[in-house]
Order: sequence, then C-alpha cells, then structure tokens
Amino acid sequence: MSSRRYDTNAWRCGTHSTPSKSMYLDAQQAVRCQATDPDVGSCAVKHHFPSPIVSWIEDLSSFGNVSLGPDTEYVDEQARASMGQSSTSSNLHDMQISVRLTDEFMELAKENTSNNLETCGILGASFRDGTYFVTMLIIPKQEGTAHSCQAVNEEEIHAVLSEQSLYPAGWIHTHPSQTCFLSSIDLHTQYSYQVMLPEAVAIVVAPTDPTRSYGIFRLTDPGGMEVLRGCDESGFHTHRETTDGSPIYETCSKVHFNPNLRFEIVDLRSGA
Repeated sequence: MSSRRYDTNAWRCGTHSTPSKSMYLDAQQAVRCQATDPDVGSCAVKHHFPSPIVSWIEDLSSFGNVSLGPDTEYVDEQARASMGQSSTSSNLHDMQISVRLTDEFMELAKENTSNNLETCGILGASFRDGTYFVTMLIIPKQEGTAHSCQAVNEEEIHAVLSEQSLYPAGWIHTHPSQTCFLSSIDLHTQYSYQVMLPEAVAIVVAPTDPTRSYGIFRLTDPGGMEVLRGCDESGFHTHRETTDGSPIYETCSKVHFNPNLRFEIVDLRSGA
C-alpha cells in the first residue's frame, strides 16, 4: 500500500439515518451523500483554505503507552454506573473499523496524552451492502483539558465528510489518566452523533486503565436516548434513570475490527 499527502481545508456535518439515499443535514445546509467502496484508495480533497491532510493507509507499528503522574482527576461515578453490557440490537447495521485505527490515533494524540490533555477525532464511514466501513479519521482543531475536549472550526469537518461522501459515524477520544467510560459530557456528545445515525459509536482510549485500554460505546435506545434528549444541563452532572430500567449506555456488539480495511487520517490541526 502507499500513502499520500495533500493540502486541503474543511468544515462539519450531520447525517440522515437512511443509508440507501443519504443526505448530510446541517442547520444551514444539506449536502448529498453517496456510499463509497472501502477498497478504493485515497483521493485528494479540494477546498478554499489551506489545511494539512495526511493519508495513512499502510501498516504502522504499535506505540507504547504513556505513563502519567498520580494527579487528582475528576471521576464521574454516575456515568460509570450507567454502563451496560454488549448490545445485541438487531435493527442496527454492522460497522467495521481498521485494527490499526486506535494505535494510529494514539500516536497523533501522544503529545496531548503526555501532558494529560484529552484528544478527540471524528469517524467518517461509507455504507455498502448493509455495513458501515470507517474509512476516515479526522483530527479537528480542538481545545482539551484533562477531562474534556472540544472541536473548534467544526465547519472544517463538514467539508471533509461531504467532499468524500462519508457519514459521521461517531467519534474517538482519549482519557489520558482516567478509566474507560463515558462521562456525562461524553454522553451529550454521543447523543449529537447518535440522533443523526443510530449506528454511531463513541470510542474511548484509556492508556492507564489496568482493566481495559479502550471501549466502544453507544447510548441505549430508547432508554439512554430519551434521557439525553430531555437533559438541558451542561458540564459534569448526573442524569436521571431510564424509564425502562436499562443502563444509559452500553458496549457495542455490532462493531468488528477488520485487518484489511484501508482508511485515511485527516489532521486539521495547525502545524500538523
């Protein structure tokens, strides 16, 4: 395989959940979307302003974990207690992710992780034969703390996804010094993706968690989705219990790692 480098710019989007005739829907615009073949190689993305894009579709070696000091961290115990076991929802489409995606994301997040700052990325997926294929990882311009991260210039994400006709299939972020779970803030972020695409996932990479270094989560539906839909709070806070007694979120059973899936990494951060 080969890798290519392009200069580009970009902006943000949402999506309609019907894969057969999809459209990206944003508050200000709609862009037609088509499924693409996950075996097709990289192609250039052209936009109005310069911003770096790197295409990584070749095997890279795994990277070591970063050791962090015993700093006092925020612990969202209520969110941890709201996690359920693997979902077997039969009405959701399968999703495939490259086995290299989390390692390559951690390499891009290495500097932030060593400074105990969270890093986030956006997953772009094509849809074919009833399955979503994550074929792009976008690292947006962002602001991070030890307990949260926020994408900025989100219109750039929109441009990359719409140019490549990809669904926003979820997001990935680090917990540099915490365990692997979704905080109350993470739950709201996941809701914004899952309300557009029910299959959207939240991947948490927690290099210092001794029990699990990563997790792939989704809000329960209808339980967790109803709770988040009715919550107007911001920051770290507690959520009410679901009306059906289910956990607010759960691990995903319909996400599969594919050793042969090719994908691009688009890093939109300054100086990347």
